[in-house]
Amino acid sequence: MTVAAVFKEQHSTHAVAIVVFVVLFLLVTVLGFVAARWRRADLAGLNEWGLAGRRFGSVVTWFLLGGDLYTAYTFIAVPALVFGAGAVGFFALPYTVILYPFVFLVMPRLWQVCHRRGYVTPADFVRGRYRSRSLALVVALTGLLATMPYIALQLVGIQVVLNAMGINGDWPLVIAFAILAAYTYQSGLRAPALIALVKDTLIYVTILVAVIYIPWKLGGFGNIFDAAAKALPGKKTPTGAPGAFLPGKEAAKQAYATLALGSALALFLYPHAITGVLSSKSADVIRRNSVLLPAYTFLLGLIALLGYMAIAAGVSTKNPNFAVPDLFIHYFPSWFEGFAFAAIAIGALVPAAVMSIAAANLFSRNVWKDYVRPHADDREEARVARIASLVVKVGALLFVIVLPTKYAIDLQLLGGVWILQTLPAIIVGLFTRWFHRLALIAGWAAGMALGTWMAADQDLKSSVYALNWAGIHFTAYEAVFALALNLIVTVVLTALLRAVGLRDAADDTRADDYYELRHEPARHREPELAH
Repeated sequence: MTVAAVFKEQHSTHAVAIVVFVVLFLLVTVLGFVAARWRRADLAGLNEWGLAGRRFGSVVTWFLLGGDLYTAYTFIAVPALVFGAGAVGFFALPYTVILYPFVFLVMPRLWQVCHRRGYVTPADFVRGRYRSRSLALVVALTGLLATMPYIALQLVGIQVVLNAMGINGDWPLVIAFAILAAYTYQSGLRAPALIALVKDTLIYVTILVAVIYIPWKLGGFGNIFDAAAKALPGKKTPTGAPGAFLPGKEAAKQAYATLALGSALALFLYPHAITGVLSSKSADVIRRNSVLLPAYTFLLGLIALLGYMAIAAGVSTKNPNFAVPDLFIHYFPSWFEGFAFAAIAIGALVPAAVMSIAAANLFSRNVWKDYVRPHADDREEARVARIASLVVKVGALLFVIVLPTKYAIDLQLLGGVWILQTLPAIIVGLFTRWFHRLALIAGWAAGMALGTWMAADQDLKSSVYALNWAGIHFTAYEAVFALALNLIVTVVLTALLRAVGLRDAADDTRADDYYELRHEPARHREPELAH
């Protein structure tokens, strides 16, 4: 009997799995509401609601960042890409290897200046560094634009496992996100931080059991790799997969390398990643986590192997996203199936909550306060952020319900191109203020235009682009091409503006804001408010 036949046979007999799934989902729901009492504080302020008072230590930060960055869709999409295209799916491993040294060097510095100045968002930092509301708005809107489809993809992850258990329709998603919206509104960042402890435990147990038990049933990894080697040459890469049908080995290497590099540079520019960083209690916590978080890279490698296992098990599905659910249904008893699917669904709740909070912080601080209510106090900022977090979730829900899933995937791939265009203003701005604010806006616009055009030129079917111009033949991640143009425009225009004597605005930050002082003045104990 084929796996597809088994799946059809079991489609209506998932009662035990559904019960286990619901029990675990209810558990994290209770934790979400209880989180408001965890490390009790006045959640009426944005610093407490949106950043949990910046008091998370190494353990909580490790779980929060892990739960935030390694999303439910990661656990579905990475093995789906390996299932459909083979080794290209492992680009996520060098990408995370590159990522954490970058985090170690850069993020403590960002935390330091944001802590000193009371900045809540990366756009706050840009506004203070360049004293430019326009540049801050550009950064904030880019973050919002890149985050919305990312939240929608978390819904796609939940939808996949619900469908695998025979639960169809939109109402389960509506219920799940209504619950998510309620406890996020009440508890703020504390809710996903507490739930992340449960989510990561469930994920680790599920994956470790899967990579031991399933290979044993399939006759070992030798048989698995042999089956994959026979099947993959005849497979087509899924629509939207990075590196689809690259012409020639050299082009494949270029695409693989630039995809890993560009993705590594982009990930911690997303608002939800920076929100996780800024919630830490010290720069040392961030450094420790940049050393410890590669444990998730090991886990990601194991998750990717599930794609090969699905090939060896004979999984046949038109949608590669169902490869892992079909594999679990075939080999796991019903109760563990529910356990595994709950792990994936809960894995969607943590990043979705953090993403919605990060987006709400951006709107409250850099749109509402800067352009609508300049004299809004901290309580009003928090109140607006809570409402904005609800609107963001409703928008993501409607996105998935009304539009085809393909759009969420396509726009999330494009989101990586967009968010990387904020690197000159945020990351370069941490080390030098030579760039002129007007040049940064022009460079951002050029990068956004080129990256979007490249993606549209391929009907959003791939995130790599083959450039053939003036005898140059180079295949790379679209975001890298866009960033290169961004930097060229920014550097050239800055030089021209400075040559004609166009003065820049003052810098609200100070040199000692960027460095740790082991014996700091009293002002460090309570961050200053940004004005």
